[in-house]
Amino acid sequence: MALFFIFLIYVLLTIPFHIAGETNPEIFNNISTNVLLNIIFFIIFIVFAISFFGFFEITLPSSIAGKADTKSGLGSIGGIFFMALTLAIVSFSCTGPILGSLLVGSLSGGAWELTAGLAGFGLALALPFALFAIFPHWLQSLPKSGGWLDTVKKVLAFAELALALKFLSNADLVMHWGLMKREVFIGLWIIISLSLTLYLFGVIRLPHDYKGMHISKARKVIGIIAFIFTVYLIPGITSSKYANLQLLSGFPPPLSYSVYGKDNVLNKGLEANVINDYEKALQTAREQRKPLMIDFTGWACVNCRKMEENVWTEPAVKDFIQKNFILVSLYVDDRAKLPIEQRFTYTTKAGFPKQIETTGDKWATFQQENFVQASQPLYVLLNNEERVLNKPVGYTPDSEKYLKWLQCGKETFDKK
Repeated sequence: MALFFIFLIYVLLTIPFHIAGETNPEIFNNISTNVLLNIIFFIIFIVFAISFFGFFEITLPSSIAGKADTKSGLGSIGGIFFMALTLAIVSFSCTGPILGSLLVGSLSGGAWELTAGLAGFGLALALPFALFAIFPHWLQSLPKSGGWLDTVKKVLAFAELALALKFLSNADLVMHWGLMKREVFIGLWIIISLSLTLYLFGVIRLPHDYKGMHISKARKVIGIIAFIFTVYLIPGITSSKYANLQLLSGFPPPLSYSVYGKDNVLNKGLEANVINDYEKALQTAREQRKPLMIDFTGWACVNCRKMEENVWTEPAVKDFIQKNFILVSLYVDDRAKLPIEQRFTYTTKAGFPKQIETTGDKWATFQQENFVQASQPLYVLLNNEERVLNKPVGYTPDSEKYLKWLQCGKETFDKK
């Protein structure tokens, strides 16, 4: 029963997002790309990392956990529920960073993706307690807390530093500050990964460490893995063809957001001139008598980067797009203000007024109103009369399946 209530508590956290999504489907994208929210999470992750390094301890006010704990003495189901709630509150100092990352990372996929993520997290948190309740003798075989647990916390602290940069990068991409270009982001990850390596081998000492302390075999193995990861990252700061780190696609900024300029994408991604203006792209498609391929994307969209760096780079897919389509990428989270004369109030099909003030407002509304979807990426194939050639698709990591979808749209265009 306790397992169920821990699971239920995390699922219940997502109910407000389902209600909000019914009234405004774009709210998830607005939250996940909100500059202030991303900066706040960046700061929170840095604070948690410093805490995990051992410089200070973070806990929720004891009164919060105390109130929930006093209710755990209630009879039957009520007591079990508050016992589960007490566990969730007490474990906040460890689970907070994970929950924050999950919240912002999954919101772009909608409320159900968030529900699935938090449900999985709640199940994973509850499962060990359920197993130990069924098999209590397993508790005796667990290692006692000590130095190994302190090492785990500090490894997590390095991981949190790396994740914190993702939130700062999201804000930077949306606002185009130019602070976290791709190579800067990867360079900082190299420093963090190398520092982790040196810590695991005892070269760098943190609070509660001491000179000459024993380095276990497990710690050395993790240190070797961290060093290999550091070496893997190094090509990412170059402009060579090896700079496309496909194992990390979606985490660093896109290849075009580079200290080497927009041409950094050449020989690493789709080499066609990608247009970012719908009217211009449509005119070009009509002039060249080619179908139009709309890429509804976002600066902070992880799955968009995965498609661009893992699927669009496949030779068959890349060649087919370049030869047969006019590609237009429309960024729904672009916060660049439209010229005053282009700003207006739009009345949606549902009859609600909506202010169109930024480039992102324009393309997000265009997507929602015409294709009834608010998630990214979304790919749409149109003919020169702006009619849909086949069913739009979203994230499609299978390059062969994606190519077949492209071919289907092209065949429909040729028949007409």
